[in-house]
Amino acid sequence: MFDNLIAFFLLTGLGVFFKWKKPGNIDPDQARHVINTTIIKFFLPALCFKVIATSPIDINTILVPVTAVSTIVISILLSFIVYTIFEKFVSLHKKEKGALILGSSFGNVTFLGLLFLTGLYGESVVKYVLLYDFLATTPLLWLVGTTIASYYGKESKLNVREGLKIIAEMPPMWALLVGFIVNFSSMSLPSFFLKTLELMCLPIVPLMIFSVGLALTMPKIKHAVIAMPAIIIKLCFVPLISFAIAYFLGMDGLALKSVIMEAAMPTMVLTLVVSSHHKLDHTLSALIILFTTASAFITLPLTSWLIRNF
Repeated sequence: MFDNLIAFFLLTGLGVFFKWKKPGNIDPDQARHVINTTIIKFFLPALCFKVIATSPIDINTILVPVTAVSTIVISILLSFIVYTIFEKFVSLHKKEKGALILGSSFGNVTFLGLLFLTGLYGESVVKYVLLYDFLATTPLLWLVGTTIASYYGKESKLNVREGLKIIAEMPPMWALLVGFIVNFSSMSLPSFFLKTLELMCLPIVPLMIFSVGLALTMPKIKHAVIAMPAIIIKLCFVPLISFAIAYFLGMDGLALKSVIMEAAMPTMVLTLVVSSHHKLDHTLSALIILFTTASAFITLPLTSWLIRNF
């Protein structure tokens, strides 16, 4: 676990160093865009297809995304209640409240989840990571998350069709669908094709973590006070919510561990994109991402230890 944390820290640090030094005068935001686009459109679909096409399908294939959806929805409601009470004592702008709700509810379940969960539990956990993200977290972000951002931002109209279009245009979604078709049809895949997919999967994790380093910024420190409840909710309460739901649904073993650890991941970097697009307080979104990611070096090992000893 600590080897993975050190590796994550070093790769993230390289991203921060690249952002600072700008080698070759390459713009860090442009570099991050190129890396993320390449991952999402080429490498990640290969991983999604390979894992789903070759892994056994069981009841947890349904329970993992159900748990993820329930966890995120309850987290949104919890953060809404907390900040509705909080704003009675502290001045809170609507654009700040929207950013706080997003930051406390959506986790970085693939970009960081892949590294931590595969390091903890091996390659067999990858299926649960992908199901948690692409059948729950990502669709909810572009549908429910953008609805929340639109309401609190008031600068752009809600467009559910646009959210659905974004989801439909994501290659990993189609890769999952084709993977399920191949799996259910018991189709045999050529060995050279599987080897190609395997090679395409290798750069995903290091590139994702490097990209996180490129995205980190130092926002306004005055936001630290109002961000603290969101940080606590995301890193402490959301894993407990996930555990309660998964345990109620009868999940156990690796699937149970994976949904708890996924829920414990720091705030999703894409929440910054949604906040910026809908004119929320994007500097506050960046602070939550930064603080939850830094705090995860403490909370993730603790969560893992609690899972092992429960």
